[in-house]
Amino acid sequence: MREKIDYITCTLPDGAKKTYPCGVTGTQIAADIGPGLAKAALVMEVNGEQQDLTRSIGEDANLRFITSKDEEALEVIRHDTAHLLAEAAKELFPEVQVTIGPAIENGFYYDFYREESFTPQDLITLEERMKEIVDRDEPIEREVWEREKAIKFFRERGEEFKAQIIEDLPEDETITLYRQGDFLDLCRGPHLSSTKKIGKAFKLTKLAGAYWRGDHRNPMLQRIYGTAWATDQQLKDYLYQLEEAEKRDHRRLGREMDLFHFQEESPGAVFWHPKGWTIYVLLQEYMRKKQKENGYQEINTPIILDRQLWEESGHWDKFYENMFITQTEDERVYALKPMNCPGHVQVFKKGIKSYRDLPLRLAEFGCCHRYEASGALHGLMRVRAMVQDDAHIFCREDQILEETKKFCTLLIDVYKDLGFSAPYIKFADRPAKRAGTDTTWDKAESSLREAIETLDIPYTMNVGEGAFYGPKLEFYIRDAIGREWQCGTFQLDFVLPDRLDASYIGEDGQKHRPVMLHRAVLGTFERFIGILLENYAGKLPLWLAPIQVVVTTITSDNDPYAKEVAQKLEEAGLRVDLDLRNEKINYKVREHSLKKVPYIWTVGAKEAVEKSVSMRKIGSQHQEKLALNEAIDRVIKEAQGPLARK
Repeated sequence: MREKIDYITCTLPDGAKKTYPCGVTGTQIAADIGPGLAKAALVMEVNGEQQDLTRSIGEDANLRFITSKDEEALEVIRHDTAHLLAEAAKELFPEVQVTIGPAIENGFYYDFYREESFTPQDLITLEERMKEIVDRDEPIEREVWEREKAIKFFRERGEEFKAQIIEDLPEDETITLYRQGDFLDLCRGPHLSSTKKIGKAFKLTKLAGAYWRGDHRNPMLQRIYGTAWATDQQLKDYLYQLEEAEKRDHRRLGREMDLFHFQEESPGAVFWHPKGWTIYVLLQEYMRKKQKENGYQEINTPIILDRQLWEESGHWDKFYENMFITQTEDERVYALKPMNCPGHVQVFKKGIKSYRDLPLRLAEFGCCHRYEASGALHGLMRVRAMVQDDAHIFCREDQILEETKKFCTLLIDVYKDLGFSAPYIKFADRPAKRAGTDTTWDKAESSLREAIETLDIPYTMNVGEGAFYGPKLEFYIRDAIGREWQCGTFQLDFVLPDRLDASYIGEDGQKHRPVMLHRAVLGTFERFIGILLENYAGKLPLWLAPIQVVVTTITSDNDPYAKEVAQKLEEAGLRVDLDLRNEKINYKVREHSLKKVPYIWTVGAKEAVEKSVSMRKIGSQHQEKLALNEAIDRVIKEAQGPLARK
């Protein structure tokens, strides 16, 4: 029999200890500490678990209060705002059935079942009702229900989806409902103490369709997306970012600049047009030279490999659902590679390797295929066919630190060349589903952590998000409008060399397993080009621009001189387009500006006589007249890539 506890001790983040009667609530403790905290606290963290402030504490605990200044607060605010939307929807449209409404990156959504479609005007009406509910200051209260009672409650109210969710929960699951006003919703929590604490820094943004539980055989639901923030200024900043992002959308830029397209005959695969492929090749050649400078040897491995190799590597169990599988007439089963790692191990294994051969850095622009749901595909950012700037470093354990340092230097240098500031890093440790023993993982995590800390590079944790074979560093960059993109990765792997029997001969004459360092700088060329386009709003640096100069005429009488100018530009190694169409010059300038051509050179009768050009740079309303040779020299100098400038 458990001994009755009369008092508990709460340890605060600063180490202070406070004693309270057993069963004290977070609200009471916050008020005891001070009125400022009582007002600011949103939820509490008890022994690492977030809970409502109204929950009682029945044992000694490490206690932390979460306020709007804490990063974790946003998820709670967004989850509460989703409930706010559901309450508003039930009040305005009583026939609607509510399903699920999670917090997501930058906001939330809620899925509803309703025969009649929501309209954009409905979003405005819903948003106004949500603000009214905030003003009501309705208490948000947690209730524990018996399973059958909860199922009956929702079913009697026509909420079949909620009833089904409860029926599918494990038998030992505690069923908790949250009440705000007359609205009750199934939820684990935690939640704020009242609707007023949610605030009004939210906005409903769009409508979409979604199948119940993501299965096309199930009913189609209506999904309402929204964004929610801790302050009005944060909301204002985010909406500005959305507006800018729409202007910079790489899919629109791809059409306007004639770079690429997608079509249903090959969903998730890019059809590169000449100008888009020019960007691709320029970026690849840049990476090829950078890697060669840093001691990488380029290889190429098959796109399709036998099932047995994927089983041996562990990818079959981990990635089967995302692999494209094929079977030949002789009943051999193959898979298009979702990544390059097993193929690189095969190259390493050919021939005997000595400790003197290490580190061995093998790079490949490997074409990979991964199945993504149709609804997840998003232009260049989320594709099924992709090429990675992939490489694997095979090294000894005593070389981990130096190789980590060299990679971080390379990555930071590349990002700087491409116009991004130094990235920030997250350390992703062991996931729930993984290969290798805990001992192996302890060793891998400590080795990578020691390397990054020895280099004095700051990082934060991304718990449980490591690769299935080892921990990894994730490198995040910020674009021109403040969005974050995870691009580079660096993974330390003791598992695959063991599973695929890779070895080298050590100084002692015995076989040893190499350490395998997986690394990518850009990630995939497709996605990174999408990021580049949006970062620069299509106005790429001159060395990456598919067309660097367009030469256009005022009248057809000037065509011979325009051709002469274009020829000289081409001879200088520049990428040039010649526009001799019988159109007004202002029309031509607008069109080429829309295509983000960096320089528009106009030639007329006067320029032909003077051997000059009128030069307009994208983004400028003014043009400058220069002698032809001077203009060419200026563009040549600006067009030098980052490698040529060093």
